[in-house]
Amino acid sequence: MPRTPAPSPSPEPSYEQALAELERLVRAMEDGQMPLDQLLKSYRRGAELLQLCRSRLEAVEAQVQVLEDGQLKPWVEAP
Repeated sequence: MPRTPAPSPSPEPSYEQALAELERLVRAMEDGQMPLDQLLKSYRRGAELLQLCRSRLEAVEAQVQVLEDGQLKPWVEAP
């Protein structure tokens, strides 16, 4: 039986893309017209996007703290 290849993971969105998607999801959820199953999927996706945004902000905050101490470290994005 032929196997279908697993879908390749899509690249992580940038902070700005994640924030924009999160804002769209929140607006759609607040509208109150979303079916329950879609609401749950949207909530889960929103939680993922929120975590991504938080981790990016924490990475930037850590970089700024290093710069404020007079040190320059190479930028390393959080996984």
